[in-house]
Amino acid sequence: MSRVKEFDVDEACDAALALFRRHGYEATSVSDLVTHLGVAKASLYATFGTKHAFYVTALKRYAEQTDARVLASLSRPGSGVAAVRGLLESYVADILGEAGPIGCFVVNAAVELLPRDPEVARVVERSWDTLEVALTMALERAKAQDELPGGSDPATLARFLLTVLQGLRVLGKGTDAASRLKAAVSQAMRLLIQE
Repeated sequence: MSRVKEFDVDEACDAALALFRRHGYEATSVSDLVTHLGVAKASLYATFGTKHAFYVTALKRYAEQTDARVLASLSRPGSGVAAVRGLLESYVADILGEAGPIGCFVVNAAVELLPRDPEVARVVERSWDTLEVALTMALERAKAQDELPGGSDPATLARFLLTVLQGLRVLGKGTDAASRLKAAVSQAMRLLIQE
């Protein structure tokens, strides 16, 4: 007869996600997870396996949730340029808001563990690919709506914006984040529509 889990797996994953996001992979011990989640070490291992497997599970969960919000934001009907501007501004608001210097879990994972961790790299790259494709589609819509100059290449612009967005997440950890981030968004939008 199988034993009933002592805890809610989704709640545990969300709690671990918050801990890993705040402290990173290396600085979060199994003891930290056990204490933070209030579960037995044996239950944690039985459910998630190793600390690394638990980290990857939490990272995938975060990426899926974040990617879904980005896709919804960029695929709304209307102006493609407005959708892109809205995404850039929402990143800045998120960075300067409650999340603050904790930052994006995907970016934190990339900075801490890439390129030496291929499993984490796959999750990070998949998330970046999703963002790049969503940006490309919004920019193709913007081009069809004559919001971009005629020679604009939506795929190249999307890759540029992907770089800007990830850079915003990293610079958001600094002390002069607000002025840097707002200036970067303004310049990116100027380049986008005046290319």
